[in-house]
Amino acid sequence: MVTWTDFERATIQDIFSKIDYDIVGPDALSRCLIVYPWTQRYFGSFGNLYNAAAIASNPKVAAHGKVVLGGLEKALKNMDDIKQAYADLSVLHSEKLQVDPDNFKLLADCLTIVVASQLGKDFTPEVHAAFAKFLAVVVAALRKQYH
Repeated sequence: MVTWTDFERATIQDIFSKIDYDIVGPDALSRCLIVYPWTQRYFGSFGNLYNAAAIASNPKVAAHGKVVLGGLEKALKNMDDIKQAYADLSVLHSEKLQVDPDNFKLLADCLTIVVASQLGKDFTPEVHAAFAKFLAVVVAALRKQYH
């Protein structure tokens, strides 16, 4: 069980109230697919992912980036039991999609970069620490089903 301070709870809520979901989700997933090209293997049905421009302009990548942020909202609404809230997602990603669990951390890192660029000077070291803790808990919850 994770213990959240009042500051962490408020900060994470504040981050999600300030970011533009239509930019952050697609940009984070695009960045992950570009910087870590081996992650593309899970998106074979997305069509052209041959270069950075194709990935950044791919509507399926953009749509799935928004789905990822929707998943993070689920964690945001269930901060006291993210593992339970993510139980079905963990099973889906491990058993059906067979996603390498290390990719969750890579995407979290890309998401952090994009959120930091959106928030600018408001992404202080304290805000970064709270967001990193939140994403670490999410990644751990997604990895729960893996053996």
